[in-house]
Amino acid sequence: MKYLNLSQLSEKLAGRSRSSILRDIEGGLLPKPVKFGGRLYWVDSEIDEAFNAIRHAA
Repeated sequence: MKYLNLSQLSEKLAGRSRSSILRDIEGGLLPKPVKFGGRLYWVDSEIDEAFNAIRHAA
């Protein structure tokens, strides 16, 4: 299982800002992060699944 930090997630999302990513999480477009210590991480495969769901909904 691969985890992405905020910087890696932003890069994967074509440079989306932190605030845009957090808005997408609150809106249910992206999965909630996992917290390890004081840092947030996202499961890479869950991000891919979210992309697929958005793509098929369009």
